[in-house]
Amino acid sequence: MIEMVDKLRNIALVGHGSSGKTSLAEVMLYKAGVTNRLGRVEDGNTAMDFEPEELRRQISISTGFHQYNWKKHIVNIIDTPGDQNFFSDTKMCMQAADSVAVLVDAVDGVKVQTEMAWDFAKEFNLPCLIFINKLDRERSDFFRAFNEASEIFEPKPIVLQIPIGAEADFKGIVDLIGMKAYIYDADGKLTVGAVPADMQEAAEMVREHTVENIAEADDEFLEKYLEGESLSDDEIRNALRKGTLNRTFAPVLCGSATNNIGIDALMDFIADVMPSPADRGNRIGADPEIGNELERAPDPDAPFSAFVFKTVADPYAGRLSVFRVVSGKLGSDGNFYNATKGAKERFTQLLRMAGKEQKTVTEAGPGAIVAVAKLKETGTGDTLCSASDRIKFKCAEPIPGIISFAIEPKTKGDEDKIFSSLSKILEEDVALKVTRNAETKEILLSGMGQVHIEATVEKLKRKYNVEVSLNPPKVPYRETIRKKVRVQGKHKKQSGGHGQYGDCWVQMEPMPRGAGFEFVDAVVGGSIPRQYIPAVEKGIIEACQKGVLAGCPCIDFKATLDDGSFHAVDSSEMAFKIAGSLAFKKAAEQAQPVLLEPIMKITIITPDDYMGDIMGDLNSRRGRVLGMDSKGKNQVIMANVPMSEFLTYAPDLRSMTGGRGTFFIEFSHYDEVPGQIAEKIVAEIKSSRE
Repeated sequence: MIEMVDKLRNIALVGHGSSGKTSLAEVMLYKAGVTNRLGRVEDGNTAMDFEPEELRRQISISTGFHQYNWKKHIVNIIDTPGDQNFFSDTKMCMQAADSVAVLVDAVDGVKVQTEMAWDFAKEFNLPCLIFINKLDRERSDFFRAFNEASEIFEPKPIVLQIPIGAEADFKGIVDLIGMKAYIYDADGKLTVGAVPADMQEAAEMVREHTVENIAEADDEFLEKYLEGESLSDDEIRNALRKGTLNRTFAPVLCGSATNNIGIDALMDFIADVMPSPADRGNRIGADPEIGNELERAPDPDAPFSAFVFKTVADPYAGRLSVFRVVSGKLGSDGNFYNATKGAKERFTQLLRMAGKEQKTVTEAGPGAIVAVAKLKETGTGDTLCSASDRIKFKCAEPIPGIISFAIEPKTKGDEDKIFSSLSKILEEDVALKVTRNAETKEILLSGMGQVHIEATVEKLKRKYNVEVSLNPPKVPYRETIRKKVRVQGKHKKQSGGHGQYGDCWVQMEPMPRGAGFEFVDAVVGGSIPRQYIPAVEKGIIEACQKGVLAGCPCIDFKATLDDGSFHAVDSSEMAFKIAGSLAFKKAAEQAQPVLLEPIMKITIITPDDYMGDIMGDLNSRRGRVLGMDSKGKNQVIMANVPMSEFLTYAPDLRSMTGGRGTFFIEFSHYDEVPGQIAEKIVAEIKSSRE
């Protein structure tokens, strides 16, 4: 039976690694009676984390999905990874949510990935609640964590609950709307009563401030509040829901997932306040043929439409396409149209994700998160729709990779196996990228960090029995010239019968960095017949693929062909191509050749405390700082750094910042390698070729 749209909740649990997302999901499932025991991350028995790599590392590597019933509502939990190595999956899966619960560790406060998750929620316009977790831990501090969130997050957080007790004595929460205390005993049994006398005054002060903030969401409520009229709890809750849904503010709740404190209040809040698919309104798309804007309402009677936000390679079911239904409904089998690929697809079974299991369902309506197996053409980011009412939704882009490794098989002849196995893993993980560098002949695996790459290699071995070695990739050096020269390239050969004759004069000069190669035909008077001029250009282009210093491609120069001679019988295209090649080699040697290296533009986001270490490290890597900015309590450093100095930066930054720093990297330009370093690199390249 299709769930009533207004009784459905799709909520993503997001936050920095180890903020307690999976533990929270486990206790919610337990309290709702979905599981009969409370899974613990440390024990490796959670419903949400089940891949061997997740159990070994004790982190979520892939987003988990489950469902529970609470207060006649159906809630889909989307438990996302918090580690920066797997954060692209978090971004992709947040698209399927209608709201977000941002977990903040009461000990560590707001970290880099928490901010990134908040930015994604803003990008997708998702209403947020903040859950300050781990209040039972030593050095936890609710108000410090709240103040930190208030400084960084927009829309502003507002307090709805305050803790009773602190650290080991944390035993409950005060609900500031109903002004009731929820106190839990050692077994997690709840007693609801009056606010403790020693907290009454503080609770009333915080409540006054909270109601004032809530009033901003509703004009009628605000008018009553300013005129001093008494406000009922229901009026406050209605305004609270309106402000949350409109992203006027972000409500703040608190508790301890592992000690089961405050969780039922959080689950009540999700059911009562957070949005349903109906509250989120219509989704905008486009006509796949014409491109004009279309929209779909979350209505079971509207034409069917959905978008695929994740692909899972299941050992039993095969490749699963996980999608969110936007409009219309779907039966347990049938057809739909892939508007992204322009292909018809057929499915025979409709599934709901429940941790590592899949449950068969008979139908799905708007807001449902379901999966089908073995679609032939469909991948992550594709739109599925009715063949007669076509629409295409825009999908978020994965976060670009920041680290690459060259991979080679440990067993000879496994190269083809690497590509076929990796292509299956790439279907699951859109943040991974595999390329073959034609220049260095290497297979490059790029991802979000070293742990991301290592986990992929582990999966490659476990699932496909392919073992590979990881090596730093070869740096794609280039060569160029610094001086203008004019040389003759002459090829003359006589060996009985027709000979070979090609003669050209070429002027070579440097061009600005990034300008590439330019060929100019300045021949006058027919000294070289027109049909042979392209052959000279071709000879130069082929020869410049191997420069004279270290055999690296030569770039950023102009070659002007201005004179030459030919033989009526012996001249040919091949002879002039060889002449052009000889001209390049001679000119490159005379024109002060230099080695160039790729320079990467990096953006590092780090807490203030590590600025000194990072700046010193950048200097040691020949980095040049372009500028600095502040973002919340973090600093953003922009710098240019040679690629050769940055191949192992991901684990180094993690080590320097205790996992609290992150960075993004993109190619910037090529620049000259300093003399002594260039000599060393040239010697290394030559010896490796020998």
